[in-house]
Amino acid sequence: MRHNKVGSVMTTDVVHAAYDTPFKEVARLLADHRISGLPVIDDDDKVIGVISETDLMVRQAAAPDRYEERHRTPLGQLTRGARKQAAKAQARTAGELMSDPPVTVHAEDTIVEAARTMAARHVERLPVLDEEDRLVGIVTRRDLLQVFLRPDDEIRDEVIEEVLVRALWMPPRSIEVTVAEGVVTLTGHMERRTETEIAVSMTRQTDGVVDVVDELTYRQDDARIREEQALHGAADDWLRGL
Repeated sequence: MRHNKVGSVMTTDVVHAAYDTPFKEVARLLADHRISGLPVIDDDDKVIGVISETDLMVRQAAAPDRYEERHRTPLGQLTRGARKQAAKAQARTAGELMSDPPVTVHAEDTIVEAARTMAARHVERLPVLDEEDRLVGIVTRRDLLQVFLRPDDEIRDEVIEEVLVRALWMPPRSIEVTVAEGVVTLTGHMERRTETEIAVSMTRQTDGVVDVVDELTYRQDDARIREEQALHGAADDWLRGL
């Protein structure tokens, strides 16, 4: 099953900062390019951290209120997270402001893998690296959502070619495949139950598929046969042990 790669949807013109980029320049880059975050790279184009608007707001929120009495907690009494926040509050450069280690993906990773990484790490953008781990692009949630803009005809052609013909070795017109607004309906008769399960599962994994309607029937319930064979095998083993 082929999946679209991150490299096909990423932005290659990446706004970035260096470790010693001044705080105000970072803020200017975000404002001028209307973006909410950027990667920080070293002299070898390796990503060493990322900066988001939240990081800049930590600096702003730490500005003293002249009408409020200031209370300072000794640095040694702060938790690790609090120490990081305190350091960001005093940051003057991108290197002092950034969050690290950075969460990244590679250009050859699939869109599905990138989406899972975003969801698991609760980030809105991912720097994209090449095979040498150098920055080559950036991908956002909006970029990944482009997969759901695939035309229905294109999705249908891929399901027929990749699922029915290549995976299940079936004639292309043996199963009726219809697609409407990304919802795929599979209709027809197959030899075995496991074949219908494979067809539905692989179709569901196809890029751009919103849902799958299973209207497939089968002649032989081979899944049940395998379960019965496994039970008989376990019983035979038990009897031989007597």
